[in-house]
Amino acid sequence: EAEPLMVLALQIDEIAFGEQHPTIATHLNNLAMLFNNTDRNMEAEPLMRRALEIDEAAFGKRHPAVARDLNNLAALLQANDRTTEAEPLMRRALEIGEAVFGEQHPNVAIHLNNLAALLKNTDRSMEAEPLMRRSIDIFDSFSQQTGHEHPHFQHAKMSYQALRRTMGPDESD
Repeated sequence: EAEPLMVLALQIDEIAFGEQHPTIATHLNNLAMLFNNTDRNMEAEPLMRRALEIDEAAFGKRHPAVARDLNNLAALLQANDRTTEAEPLMRRALEIGEAVFGEQHPNVAIHLNNLAALLKNTDRSMEAEPLMRRSIDIFDSFSQQTGHEHPHFQHAKMSYQALRRTMGPDESD
């Protein structure tokens, strides 16, 4: 039921704002996520790529919206066993996050954790471990500063614990 409404909203805003407006990129991302969540990845990918092009043109190549688009596209590619294509997108999203928000921002921790998960899934646990540890440190610092646990903190801790179990006692530090 949601799809026709999302398509209609996209069409209305394309007429109202033009096809290259950042609002269109948001609609495209939302529709792509719907397709992704309903196993229609072949339909999702071109929408995500178009959203990325629009946001890069509107905001420049180093904007948080571009990092979000890169991360969404990378997650889609990774889910389809296209990790060699996904990794540079995740690294670029991380680089943007660090430049825009600073190295200790929770958004950076999310990017770190995403990249670390990809590395772990491609049998590069030694590369993944320091990224996951850094992610946890950022979330822990956030919790100490705000008095609230970040919503991604528990997931990051569980991912790190799972990674450490697969690595064994001798493979890091």
